[in-house]
Amino acid sequence: MPARNILVIHARKTSLRFALVNEAHSQFILHGMADGLGSRDAELRWQRGGDKDSLMIPNADHRAALSQLLPIVQGAAGGKLHGVGHHVLHGGELFTSACRVDAQVVRRLQALVPLAPQQMPASLVGIDAAMHLLPNLPHVAVFDTAFHQSMPEHVYRLALPDIVYRDHGLRRYAFHGNSHRYVSRRAAELAGLSLGDSCWLSAHLGEHCSTCAIVNGQSRDASMNLVMARRSGDIDPHLYTQLHRSLGWSLEKIDQVLRQESGLLGLSELAGDMRSLEQARDQGHAGATLAIEVFCYRLARTLAAVGCALPQLDGLIFTGEIGENSPLVRSRTVDHLKLLNLAIDREANARCVRGVAGPIHKRGHPRVLVVPTNEERQIALDTLALLA
Repeated sequence: MPARNILVIHARKTSLRFALVNEAHSQFILHGMADGLGSRDAELRWQRGGDKDSLMIPNADHRAALSQLLPIVQGAAGGKLHGVGHHVLHGGELFTSACRVDAQVVRRLQALVPLAPQQMPASLVGIDAAMHLLPNLPHVAVFDTAFHQSMPEHVYRLALPDIVYRDHGLRRYAFHGNSHRYVSRRAAELAGLSLGDSCWLSAHLGEHCSTCAIVNGQSRDASMNLVMARRSGDIDPHLYTQLHRSLGWSLEKIDQVLRQESGLLGLSELAGDMRSLEQARDQGHAGATLAIEVFCYRLARTLAAVGCALPQLDGLIFTGEIGENSPLVRSRTVDHLKLLNLAIDREANARCVRGVAGPIHKRGHPRVLVVPTNEERQIALDTLALLA
């Protein structure tokens, strides 16, 4: 049977990221993004092989952007498109694995909007647009939370009155599941181990960050309580009351500050982008130096915490935009994990940037690996598995 092509779509509020994945090829046939949707500056950008191109699509919404994109996709796929995989942030407890999308699934997804009100409406818009334009193709929803449904109850339950969970379903969820799942499998391959008989700590580091403890291919604990580009990470619940009493801030103001004005940006008062902060650190910027140190220490502390779920440690994985490209962050983080006997080889660490994978640990110490993630390929693989 000829290798199949899957269009992977990740819809956000004002953007739509896409990739055309062929099951027989490791590289995308086509990938890109429609950005600025709903504005006069909306633009469709794509790359096919080494060729890049773009098209202005003023005021286009998700459906209009997809209608412009689909002829390009069909051309790149040779007219042979076999399915569409949709990245969906939240599956709640309803969805523990990928599923074919139909009217009933859409209704269930709409019921989950309160769990992620900033992201879920965009996912639904993307699904609606794609199903309207490609009604004869199978559509599959692949959930960021599904991989973590294997976490035991004592891990995901909050220490709150039972009614909060029983009647409202509020509990700990975890994200970047497609990334953690993909890189743990790749790490096992690189290390010559069986995924079903190996234990990993995984750090997905980018604009948003998370850690995960993976035992025999299953998530056992995970956390997003880290300092991020603009997010504060975990805080004492009393801080809400203190900010309200001391500064007179409303709940909406507090939420805005903790989600959009804190993290690396708030600490440095300069930027939320790690590359900019590293450059500023090299020039002696105190705020940038502090932000990076806080980021790395809190990351190390969280890795140590979720490590409680591991019966053994076969390796630590760094992935994501920062994890794959910042030797400084990797080195400073591992410096805080001496209790786990981790140590970095400086030359190997420096080599692993811009898509280069491999071990970066010192000889005689537990594995530390850099593994580039590929969430789009994982979504395509899950989509293909359902089509089979």
